[in-house]
Amino acid sequence: MKFDIKKLSIEEKVTLLTGKEWWRLDSLDGKLPELEMHDGPHGCRRVIYTMENGKIVSRERFSSTAMPSLAVVANTWNTELARLDGETIADEFVEYGKDVLLGPGVNIKRTPLCGRNFEYFSEDPYLSGTMGRAFIEGAESRGVSACVKHYCANNREYDRDYQSSEVDERTLREIYLTPFELALEGKPGCLMTSYNPINGIYASENEYLMNILRNEFGFGGVVMSDWYGVRESGRAHRAGLDVEMPFRTDAYGQVMRAYEAGELSIETIDAEVTRLVELMEKARESRRNGSVKRTHEQRHEIAREIAEEGIVLLKNEDGILPLKSGKIHVSGSGAKSPAIGGGGSSTIQTDYEIRHLGDEIKDILGDAVTILTEKSIFRTNGKVVAGNRVPYTAYDADTVVLSFGTDATIEFEDADRTSLRLPKSMEDIIVETADVNENVVIVLYSGSAIDVSPWIDRVKALLYIGYGGEGIQEATARVLCGKVSPSGKLAETFPMCLEDTPTGSYRGNGFVDRYTEGVFVGYRYYDSYKKNVRFPFGFGLSYAEFEYSDMTVKKHSETDYTVSFTVTNKSDITAKEVAELYVKDVFSAVSRPEKELKGFAKIELAPGESKRVELKLAERAFAYYSVFQKKWYVENGAFEILVGSSSRDIRLKARVDISLPASEQVTFVVH
Repeated sequence: MKFDIKKLSIEEKVTLLTGKEWWRLDSLDGKLPELEMHDGPHGCRRVIYTMENGKIVSRERFSSTAMPSLAVVANTWNTELARLDGETIADEFVEYGKDVLLGPGVNIKRTPLCGRNFEYFSEDPYLSGTMGRAFIEGAESRGVSACVKHYCANNREYDRDYQSSEVDERTLREIYLTPFELALEGKPGCLMTSYNPINGIYASENEYLMNILRNEFGFGGVVMSDWYGVRESGRAHRAGLDVEMPFRTDAYGQVMRAYEAGELSIETIDAEVTRLVELMEKARESRRNGSVKRTHEQRHEIAREIAEEGIVLLKNEDGILPLKSGKIHVSGSGAKSPAIGGGGSSTIQTDYEIRHLGDEIKDILGDAVTILTEKSIFRTNGKVVAGNRVPYTAYDADTVVLSFGTDATIEFEDADRTSLRLPKSMEDIIVETADVNENVVIVLYSGSAIDVSPWIDRVKALLYIGYGGEGIQEATARVLCGKVSPSGKLAETFPMCLEDTPTGSYRGNGFVDRYTEGVFVGYRYYDSYKKNVRFPFGFGLSYAEFEYSDMTVKKHSETDYTVSFTVTNKSDITAKEVAELYVKDVFSAVSRPEKELKGFAKIELAPGESKRVELKLAERAFAYYSVFQKKWYVENGAFEILVGSSSRDIRLKARVDISLPASEQVTFVVH
């Protein structure tokens, strides 16, 4: 039986709207069910805060399963794994009695400098929203409410509490709102507003964005603030915020004064209270009926599986990988202590023992290899060769595996990177090692793109791991040794250097960050302006070779099509391939990107096997947002359907011509 909110006084209603302590809503002395929320997108971050007068006085941390970062999940391009990720984290929430999972984040990677990029899926709105939707469906299937975040245009951490994201309407719709629109199809119980203002108005007080959320996207769940993300509580609730988190001593008074002054109606308050009570009742039912689906060991195996499929092979000269035999030197900071996640609210403390990468390789290859580590320094006539950081065993090895990258001290919430380069000491080690051994393999850990230009031409192979969670070393070793063929692909472009990115080193002036690049974000920018990149969006090598053929496009209506093609594994190993579908508007009345991702499929193929892939295209695949018409608009004309292995490796192409009735078109004459 649903609780009748008419039984609550105005004081109780306002109390409910303003949170309790750090993680909970106020149950009003037992009148309402308990509800507790927790971070986050990479596991159940069990931190208990003790608060007094709205301030933290102590904290206690507990361990959970450290899942791969969402950036790694995106690199899998596998919606089934994204769903499994959300389901697995939610399962641990069920075990620990938590009700709301604060994730996933679907914000766009506008700049690779953003310190929180590891928490986000992609530079592409379609990929971000599609993977986010799958994650949400997984979490919600376990009775745990997902909370999609951060709504919206939160694309930097620099001065995030003050700096306004100044975005034109078309760009906002096509790039920054689309991932939320798609993710909300997964029906999350909650949505979290961002810290930053958007076009001068804080997200928690932005009625324009709230109206889109409620009236266009049809979101009926709870809208909550990010922690301490509200400036004036009365205005926020008038705009449509349901609950402010965490408890703040002056929030209750601000809401009550707005109500008493007639600025906040009882109808608005009751609507917000109703949504909160529904969320609390859902949590009660989940606690009554929920059961733990997987053991900790099974969750770890899922973490490893996702990490493994999110690994991207970026270079493999002379087929140096997979490793097979001989003396293999394994060193670098990541070999012993890899970065399993970035810093901030998504950090997970794990009890799982992460072993040295060399030990994991040895377990797979056995007596076929001798693993060498940094035990001695090679000297000639009393002088250290190539500096005192190059081990003798690197010179003496058949193959060198160096594991390096950024970690939570460089990529973390509340700050941005200032460089895309690795620390100079790491770059030096790579170059100096390459001076004494020509067979160098780099294992790279980071939460976003890295400028590899100082050393990429000196090494034979590059394996991009990202932040892979607690299963990171097992997954890395299995790919290095060919236990599984790499199948990850980049969900963001690796540029040649920072200066080549759409925003460069610019980060705003502390007051405003103007989005001058418009819709040309990520590969939309690089492809449209014909800029060289180091590794393109959607790129990833395999130990197998795939052939694309026999493309057909079946028309169902002027804006509905089925695209079919065959992918064949031309190798003698089982492997997975990601097939990517892009659409190009050949002639447009507005500036549009060279191409845009509108579909993808990940398929597994046995040696010599062929599979038919079928992808659907609907009206939105051809549309841009028309600001003057206030709607998504498809203009008549020629469009190209492009299928490939990356944004710059198009294998198949077809043309369709759209001819909608003249009454649905604005006049556009091509001379």
